[in-house]
Amino acid sequence: MDTLRFILVVALSLVLLMLWQEWGKDYGGPGEALAELSGAQEEVTEKRVTTVPVVPSTPEVQQPPPSGSDNNIPAVLAGEEPIRIKTDLYQISIGKTGGGIDKVELLDYPVALDKPDEPTLLLNNTPPLFYVVQGGLLSEKGGPTHEAKFSSSSNNYILEAGESSLVVPLIWESESGIKVKKIYEFTRDSYLIKIRYEVENQSGEPWTGHAYNQLQRSDPGRESRILYTYTGAVISSPEQRYEKLDFADIEDENLSIDIVNGWAAMLQHYFVSALIPASREEKNHYYTLAHNDNRYVIGVITPAISVAPNETGVIEQKLYIGPKVQSKLEKIAPGLELTVDYGVLWFLAKPLFWCLEKFHGITGNWGWAIVLVTLMLKLIFFKLSAAGYKSMANMRRVQPRLLAIKDRYKDDRTRLNQAMMDIYKKEKINPLGGCFPILIQIPVFIALYWTLLESVELRQTGFIFWLSDLSAPDQYFVLPLLMGVTMLIQQKLNPAPMDPVQQKVMSILPIVFTVFFAFFPSGLVLYWVVNNVLSIAQQWVITRSIDRAALSRN
Repeated sequence: MDTLRFILVVALSLVLLMLWQEWGKDYGGPGEALAELSGAQEEVTEKRVTTVPVVPSTPEVQQPPPSGSDNNIPAVLAGEEPIRIKTDLYQISIGKTGGGIDKVELLDYPVALDKPDEPTLLLNNTPPLFYVVQGGLLSEKGGPTHEAKFSSSSNNYILEAGESSLVVPLIWESESGIKVKKIYEFTRDSYLIKIRYEVENQSGEPWTGHAYNQLQRSDPGRESRILYTYTGAVISSPEQRYEKLDFADIEDENLSIDIVNGWAAMLQHYFVSALIPASREEKNHYYTLAHNDNRYVIGVITPAISVAPNETGVIEQKLYIGPKVQSKLEKIAPGLELTVDYGVLWFLAKPLFWCLEKFHGITGNWGWAIVLVTLMLKLIFFKLSAAGYKSMANMRRVQPRLLAIKDRYKDDRTRLNQAMMDIYKKEKINPLGGCFPILIQIPVFIALYWTLLESVELRQTGFIFWLSDLSAPDQYFVLPLLMGVTMLIQQKLNPAPMDPVQQKVMSILPIVFTVFFAFFPSGLVLYWVVNNVLSIAQQWVITRSIDRAALSRN
């Protein structure tokens, strides 16, 4: 009976985990306040995305009208030569129309192990992935929005060896005498990009305006029905450091809120793009917008600045585009490391990841780090597990007597239960003693699941032999099969269910779990196999000692 409970508790935990993932798609809400932002239309021709750019409005600044008489200004003009940038970490394309980031490739993160020279494409302006960074200035006196035409002195910029930073300037000028220099600054070994607007006012009148920066992407849908990781928007404030804005939430209502010391981001598995104000003390305006064509926007508008005639004003912003490496994110903005989404059990997952990092520092191998963390957890829960295994061993010892009682009182349920309770009392056995230790360990298992699933550090890292990527399923199904074998061995060490139906369920569960775990990251299955092996060893020792003690008494 305890064996069945053990397996069913674990199975229930996995089912609950899957349900929790589904619920996570709808978690979070856009908060408070509503503000109307303009709509958009999209037209896809020859694999190019053509949009009516959505320019945000603020309480102080009215939305500029679309440029062009046909109200159909492309975000990236067909045939336009982009500005190409290469650093030690990036390959980036910036469109001269709009001056936004239209394409980002991460050089240190190949798309697959067998394609080491093909970097992960994080941002792109062509279908099926549409994911770009847009920005500009809002002013009644005129300013370049993300539909404006910029110029550049070069179409190619490279961060050369020995250089610590790379500056990429774009120029926009109006007939009224306003000149804007939009400057991107890239730093070696950093995914943090600085954006600076220098507004030179030669118009003869004061110029007042805001800068805005926004992330716009399409909804990629669910890539996996088994392993779900959150893809969508996030907003942060001192009151709530990590609030999800699901694409469905953005469709329901547009966010419009002022926040001091906040940030906004778009998340996907392993990677994040975050809009970070230059100052934590200033109040910035945050907004969202849903298009009719499966595209969603989250953005930030800075406080207004005034530039007197013949003077130059500066507005600064920050942009992070890259992997969700906690040690880097926590140094950039408060709570930005929370984009590594461990769910409600983050308070268990973070210490587990800390332990993984420490063991990795010792071994230099994430697989051995998982093995050592498993051993550590086994030692922590050693006494709890021992209590559970003692209960199972005692149940196994008295099982022949229980079966005899069942045959004797098979037609009298009341007397059967009373006789079984008498045996439990006489032998000092708690029939539920094997379940409680398992229930205590289930949250740790789920927390470790999220730790291994969310940590980009484990992406495309191997262990030994055929295990080349601990974040991907075992391509040869060796670990899932080993896990199934260890489950069968555990069943042999535990008392068999007395009910024939339960026995059939027990015989099927190892097969079900083997198939189920074939789709899990091999790092998680490695933990499960190691945990099972250690459990078998511990349970075998305890069962043997109890059997010996029983023989000596007899």
